[in-house]
Amino acid sequence: MFRNKLFLSCIFMVLVLSRADASFLLDRVVAIVNQEVITWSELYRAMEADASPKVKAMKEEERKKVFKENEAAFLNTLINLKLQLQEARHAGIRVTEEETKESIDNIKKKYSMDDDQFRDSLKAEGYTFEEYRKRLKEQIMVSKVVNQQIRNKIIISEADVDAFLKTNKEFSGSTERYRIRQIFFKIPKDANDRAKTEERAEAVYAKILQGGNFPELAKEYSEDPSRDMGGDLGFIDKGSLAREFSDVLSVMKTGDVSKPFWTETGMHIIKLEEQTSARNAAELRENARKALNEKLFMERYNAWIKSLREQSFIDIRL
Repeated sequence: MFRNKLFLSCIFMVLVLSRADASFLLDRVVAIVNQEVITWSELYRAMEADASPKVKAMKEEERKKVFKENEAAFLNTLINLKLQLQEARHAGIRVTEEETKESIDNIKKKYSMDDDQFRDSLKAEGYTFEEYRKRLKEQIMVSKVVNQQIRNKIIISEADVDAFLKTNKEFSGSTERYRIRQIFFKIPKDANDRAKTEERAEAVYAKILQGGNFPELAKEYSEDPSRDMGGDLGFIDKGSLAREFSDVLSVMKTGDVSKPFWTETGMHIIKLEEQTSARNAAELRENARKALNEKLFMERYNAWIKSLREQSFIDIRL
């Protein structure tokens, strides 16, 4: 690895001056990672490509503000990527054309796209086909080196699982789980207004009995953040439910809608979308093994990245 900062700076100047493309001279270097540079345009190009749909839909000035606020964190992500790619090349890891093509074919198959649809999708995301292909190749290379250096070295014994179960009680017992939707009315500040809340709840319940769509009614009337998801609370363990919920659910079948009922937070109408039976010990143990594997992976991955950074020359120029 290069460690002499002055030497690296000289090498970088030679690289800049030897570039035929004049536009490179107008770009700004935001980091040097061993023998490679990251430019401002490369950083912002990557941020634009990875931006969420919400950010992409923003006006240009708002989007630039979001990018500016996150450029330091994103630059660190790019630095980590460079380090992993360098480590992969050092380890002799390569990605063949066949592997890249197979990955692209699998993506097209997964989303039922032909060649034209795939290219249109890339264009909508701001990629050319060659840019995407290069990025995918890098992702495959990183995946290979991470598997080689970390994932394939994780070995979990039965004793390890036993110890994990002792300190993570959520994996130690079986429980029923319910997937619930709700329409929620906040408890009024004035106790005299409880009757009005009950009237509102009964009116909505009547709409449901008349064939009203529960998710749509939740979006319209519910006062809970879950209203945006049609009142969907996802799966909840039976043991995590308030007593009032457990009592109501105990007499419900899948698809049933409850009458309005009170809890200490307000009034609820719930729909039982799905119910899973108690998980057996083998399933819980397997889930614990997966959770432990992921925990060990993240610990070792973070330590590996830290080690790569400590052994490398990194000059951040934001």
